[in-house]
Amino acid sequence: MKKSLNHWLIRDLTIFGRSVLSKAEGSCYVEPEIMRKVIVLSLSLLLLLNIHHVISAPKGVTASLKAKWNMTPFLLETSEFIGEDGNEKFWQFVDTVKELTVYKQGESVRSYYNLILKKAGQFLTDLQVNLLKFALSLRSYSPAVYASQQIASDEPPPEACPAFVSIHGQHSCSTKEIKKLLKAAAGRPKPYLYKNDHTYPGVNKTDVPVVILYAEIGTKKFTNFHKVLAEKAGEGKLVYVLRHYVANPKPQKMLLSGYGVELAIKSTEYKAVDDTKVKDSKTAINAEDDNNDEVQGFIFGALKKSHPEIQEQLNEFRRHLLDSTNDMVPLKVWEMQDLSFQAAARIMSVPKFDALKLMRDLSQNFPSKARSLTRVAVKQEMRKEIEENQKHLSETIGLHPGDGELFINGLHIDLDIHNPFSILDILRGEARVLEGLHNLGIKGEHQGKLLRLPVNAVDDSYALDIRHPAIMWINDIENDPVYRSWPTGVQELLRATFPGVIRQIRRNFFNLVLFLDPVREETVELVKLAELFYKHKIPLRIGFVFVVNTEDEIDGSSDAGVGFYRLLNYIADEYDLSQALMSMLSLYNRIGVGETLSVDTVTDYLKKKFPKANAERILSAESEYDYKRQDGALFYKKSGLGDLPLALFNGVPLSSDEMDPDELETIILQRIMDTTTAFQRAVFMGQLTEGSDVVDYLMEQANVVPRMNPLILNTERQYLDFTAKPVVDEWEDTTMFSFLDSRDKTAIMAKRMKYFTHSGIKSYRCFGLDPDGMTAVALWIVGDFEKVPGRKLLLNALKHEKANPGVRVGVIDNPSGKPSEDNTVLYRAIWASLLTQKNKVSAEFVQKLLKEESSQLLQQGAKMKDLLIQGMDDDAFEKKFNTLEVDFIRSQQLFCRDVLKLSPGQRAVISNGRILGPFEEQEEFTVEDFHLLEKITLSGSAEKVKAKVKQMGMKPKHASDLVMKVDALLTAAPKGEVRRDVRFVKDSHSVLHLSPRENEVFYDVVAIVDPLTREAQKMSPLLIVLSQVVNVRLQVFMNCRAKLSEMPLKSFYRFVLESDVAFMANDTVSPGPVARFMELPESPLLTLNMITPESWMVQAVRSPHDLDNIHLQEVSGVVTAEYELEHLLLEGHCFDLSTGQPPRGLQFTLGMSRDPLMYDTIVMANLGYFQLKANPGAWTLRLRKGRSEDIYQVLTHDGTDSPADAGDVIVVLNSFHSKIIKVRVQKKADKINEDLLSENSESKGIWDSIASLIHKTAPDVFDRRTATRKLPVSNTTAQQENITGGGSKKDDAEKKKEDVLNIFSVASGHLYERFLRWVAFTSPSLTHDTVQVLTRYIHLSPDPQTDPSVRFRIMMLSVLRHTKTPVKFWFLKNYLSPSFKETISHMAESYGFQYELVQYKWPRWLHQQTEKQRIIWGYKILFLDVLFPLAVDKIIFVDADQIVRADLKELRDLNLEGAPYGYTPFCDSRREMDGYRFWKTGYWASHLGHRKYHISALYVVDLKKFRKIAAGDRLRGQYQALSQDPNSLSNLDQDLPNNMIHQVAIKSLPQEWLWCETWCDDTSKVTAKTIDLCNNPKTKEPKLTAAARNRARVGRIRQRDKAVTEAGPGTGGRGGSETDSLFTT
Repeated sequence: MKKSLNHWLIRDLTIFGRSVLSKAEGSCYVEPEIMRKVIVLSLSLLLLLNIHHVISAPKGVTASLKAKWNMTPFLLETSEFIGEDGNEKFWQFVDTVKELTVYKQGESVRSYYNLILKKAGQFLTDLQVNLLKFALSLRSYSPAVYASQQIASDEPPPEACPAFVSIHGQHSCSTKEIKKLLKAAAGRPKPYLYKNDHTYPGVNKTDVPVVILYAEIGTKKFTNFHKVLAEKAGEGKLVYVLRHYVANPKPQKMLLSGYGVELAIKSTEYKAVDDTKVKDSKTAINAEDDNNDEVQGFIFGALKKSHPEIQEQLNEFRRHLLDSTNDMVPLKVWEMQDLSFQAAARIMSVPKFDALKLMRDLSQNFPSKARSLTRVAVKQEMRKEIEENQKHLSETIGLHPGDGELFINGLHIDLDIHNPFSILDILRGEARVLEGLHNLGIKGEHQGKLLRLPVNAVDDSYALDIRHPAIMWINDIENDPVYRSWPTGVQELLRATFPGVIRQIRRNFFNLVLFLDPVREETVELVKLAELFYKHKIPLRIGFVFVVNTEDEIDGSSDAGVGFYRLLNYIADEYDLSQALMSMLSLYNRIGVGETLSVDTVTDYLKKKFPKANAERILSAESEYDYKRQDGALFYKKSGLGDLPLALFNGVPLSSDEMDPDELETIILQRIMDTTTAFQRAVFMGQLTEGSDVVDYLMEQANVVPRMNPLILNTERQYLDFTAKPVVDEWEDTTMFSFLDSRDKTAIMAKRMKYFTHSGIKSYRCFGLDPDGMTAVALWIVGDFEKVPGRKLLLNALKHEKANPGVRVGVIDNPSGKPSEDNTVLYRAIWASLLTQKNKVSAEFVQKLLKEESSQLLQQGAKMKDLLIQGMDDDAFEKKFNTLEVDFIRSQQLFCRDVLKLSPGQRAVISNGRILGPFEEQEEFTVEDFHLLEKITLSGSAEKVKAKVKQMGMKPKHASDLVMKVDALLTAAPKGEVRRDVRFVKDSHSVLHLSPRENEVFYDVVAIVDPLTREAQKMSPLLIVLSQVVNVRLQVFMNCRAKLSEMPLKSFYRFVLESDVAFMANDTVSPGPVARFMELPESPLLTLNMITPESWMVQAVRSPHDLDNIHLQEVSGVVTAEYELEHLLLEGHCFDLSTGQPPRGLQFTLGMSRDPLMYDTIVMANLGYFQLKANPGAWTLRLRKGRSEDIYQVLTHDGTDSPADAGDVIVVLNSFHSKIIKVRVQKKADKINEDLLSENSESKGIWDSIASLIHKTAPDVFDRRTATRKLPVSNTTAQQENITGGGSKKDDAEKKKEDVLNIFSVASGHLYERFLRWVAFTSPSLTHDTVQVLTRYIHLSPDPQTDPSVRFRIMMLSVLRHTKTPVKFWFLKNYLSPSFKETISHMAESYGFQYELVQYKWPRWLHQQTEKQRIIWGYKILFLDVLFPLAVDKIIFVDADQIVRADLKELRDLNLEGAPYGYTPFCDSRREMDGYRFWKTGYWASHLGHRKYHISALYVVDLKKFRKIAAGDRLRGQYQALSQDPNSLSNLDQDLPNNMIHQVAIKSLPQEWLWCETWCDDTSKVTAKTIDLCNNPKTKEPKLTAAARNRARVGRIRQRDKAVTEAGPGTGGRGGSETDSLFTT
């Protein structure tokens, strides 16, 4: 009675409170006095009633996600974070914390954590420390630490060893044994080092042993090893590498974050719920974090602070208010129309610091908040402003109403691609640039302008300009008569052709230039190949550059190359160039294989072909046909190309590997195909028109350069960091300078540097340049100027500077020995002249000084004053020269050693901070190279930076320094997409503003979002955390949609993300982040989805509840779901280098050195895609033994951690990011005609191979009847872990003996899993443990109306009952519940069947489905070719809710008549359903024609044929096209194959193979071989009800099951008429 009274009182109080609040409608303000009275009255009445009844436990759902590996120490993760800023910082941090773990004992976990942050703060800025906290909360670097742990376990570690060294494969736990192991190390191979290994910065030597230390940083044992190894590495005696190793890791798993959890509201049109009861969950749960949220006008956070004594009553009051709003009553259409605008109005009406939390609450709990939003009024000003901004955004960046986008500093963050881990990387990269600009004094609007400059990405395929007179073209596609019949329009490129056809268009689209020495052996084959292209009319313009001896005294009588060149000139003069080149081809045809061109061959050809010609006069020293002989050699030398022979395709050089004549033909044809695509794009975009000269268009691209120099054009570039602010800027004190870090040393060098530069307005005007005095390119020349190479390098730089006023040159001395007055004479003179003389005079003096005659004079005893030139201030120079100390030169040498990594005497060039060097001893860097370097530097960002810096109005010297520093900063930053400047027309009513803290580095964040979209569900918590982690200037635009016709969101959502590591009250680390759904409405049916980063494979590992069907009305307490990050995905693309096509059916294996066959996969034809399961560690990818390895070989690979040409493909997984690799393979020469998928050559799966091996070694554990392993659980585990794979070929006899019926099925939710199995416990072999496990899962229900019906609709037992063939079930693991996975092994043991749980992650490039049911449908049809091993010839899919009444072997052996699969057509016999047969009218009627529409509940697949005709690839291609339309493929699993019936034929199975009550009449049931529970669109009857109605002896069977369960094992049997009859009626 008291509880009832309380309920009504609360209701009345609520009405009263609402009436008070309604007076303030449209505003956020309620008079404090009125509100106080409401609160006091409410609380007083509640206290008077003295509520003592037990408050019901809160209902809700929690989901958590654990890593598969053990928790990793924060200290090691911190070291990895710091290590990303450079190796130097990593080792400085290691030295700082080398014994830090001693503090673990006396400090709390929180104190120790704070101590780690404090130590890290010595090397990080405040911003970086905040990012470190965020990284530690994400456990972002845990995979990197665990990867080292896995590599250590692969060694393996010696027993009872907390730290150990590995020296070329030998291990030791003691520092005393290192010396002994080092002596013998040279005779053993060096270990493989990975890209992310931490190598101690000692002397760079390659001929010393490599010592790998496996230890935990901060421990005493580590310190002992580190001290010894660091000392020896510093002396150059060894290479010291550190890998993390924790000897005794904590046994607990860590909870992860960075993912989303969705509770989607399911349609209950057809009830598919398991109605067995689950014991009440005793899980305790914390209150929701947002107690501060306002609920119907009451702010409960404030109330609880004011009245802590009545917390329970306030909680009940809050629950009542929430229940009253969580009524989930459907809204009328007119109530939905403005919901988006109303949500925006609600958000904009609260204080801005609460607005994001409110957006999170509204979007993540929208289904229960929708009704309250309908009462919000929307101001007209807001509506108008939103529309104006939407129009502007549509015109500028192509956004539409409802779209959600996020921009950080102008970078577009696509939340479908990016996750918190990649966003953390972006924040770190941006921090370097932002702090750099801030430190350089650039703030405000100038910072934004520089940040948004388009920095050109480094090109990896530079081209040489081929418009050079030295090239002799043998043909011209555009002008030669032979091509007259070809079309000339560039639009022909867009005309459709068959794949692989080369278009014949009369334009010089494709140009091949061959650089040849006429007398080289390779030239013969290359010339013959060129002739082949020419004769077959390939649309390829072919040119030659002949590089012959250029010495004047050499003539054609003694040198075949010179004779050949003079012969060509003679024919060209007397006839024409075309005739000359045709003669050249004819001449080379006379030379046999393995021979070279000789003088006799040239002479004989000349005499035979041109008998009237005077051979002596043509070939002799006085020949008049010797002109332009040097042109080819000069062009070749200036081009900077490598060794002959060479080829350029459209100017791009081919590598030496590609120059093999046997491969070149294929490569050129493939280049033509690849380049065609680029030309098509240019034509389509209007960049290449009919009036364009194609060659000019090609040569005007950004990647075309005047000269090739690999050192300059290299894509891997290093830059100096000029952004430090050192406390001192002196370099005279060498000792102090030596203690500075690299950034401080660089900053001092930049500040003290002097330059040779053009000065004065006059010198700039004479070059036609703007006389601002600024230079965009700063060159630092490093070398020993007492040596000839050093002097020559500086002289070339000064020559270039003299001709280019936009360049300035600084000089750094790097003497070969210890700096002294004797070995620094020239440099001190150079430096004295820079300090005392004017620019022009100084440059002239130094150029004179660098000449060899000046050097010789000084060596002969001449004084420096004797070399001075006119115009110099002699006294000032001599005074400075004679008083210059060498200490600053010692500092310069230290800079060269520590920062530039140069040995004494080595040379280098630095261009705007980019380091080129060290140079080889004989390597030249010419004036042309400096010209190329300037062009590349300017094209990056230097020119653009100069234009922006010029606007700042600085003095030329400071402005030039700033250009150099900013250019180095921007070009060193990772290249992403172009930054966008997103602006709004108005921002008063529709844009939420959060201002940054002043005088700090801040991120400019712009979010565009409709508050009632999936993007808002994810973006709002992300923005909240972002604002906690970094200083942000935030703008959030409410991009609302108008006139909604349906509910915009149909799910509850949580994004699991925290800004810092959380601690509990006792200073221990909290268990970790969890998704909590509290105070949910109890009426809807919910399904739980984990929305994780693309590369994560996540599985539910613990939950007693049906996570696919959560009904809170039937649950007491909290539904808990525990998930595990089971695998990280390794993805790849594989292509055959010869054909350019994916090698369909090729198999790869993945493993570690001690277990090389852990996972396997098959390559798809779609994009050559493959995927493999893995976890952090170092993995080896190999071709599968068998046909894959026999036919193919791996040639190259990208994105891996081993050299591109290495045989073993090593891949290190050390982060939560996606890892995508590219592998190129080729058929072996003797297997060129072999077909991987040929009919007579198949291979067995990985687990079949393992089973075969075990059978040979331990036959006693196998059951002969079923060929499956009897117990040891280890094998059961192995069976559960397959993806797919091939293996060794077996003979026919063995194959026949292993004849297995393969059945595939999918299930999600307890109901369908129960349909899958028949668990009557009738096997006499059941152990007591098995019964206990099964009993726990079955949940025998006392309700005879439902529970027995589930037992009748079992698929697995019905299959087993009707066949004598061994059966193997294949279940899709992705969506199976933890309880099913726990019991399946016991069922397999009991009933004698085999099983495998197969797994495949939906590829990122294939259009994603969002509804779980549609995802499962997709798995039924889209991945059949890659889910199963090649050894599986046929597979039968059987729906989980199906009863089989015939031997499925009959279906397997059915002749499919050439079709890849067979389906049963829908029944037509039940006439009352005629109005519901959608395939009889409209689209399906016209599309199918005379064919039938088939049902997907049962089908058989001939996997050999399926793969042979690439059916899977065709189905995926059609799916990709159709699925973009949300109204297409309503029943994905059956609509898709029926839609593709014309391309992928379907064999219509006899109607008897599938009967369902909905579509088939009762008379046909007698002959039915399978019975399916089809949904009934007319009655909407739930499947359980239909199942109960369809069976008679429910009670008897239930009683029998119960009796068996209670009696225990040994009371039942496999057979029995009572049970058998279930499947025969």
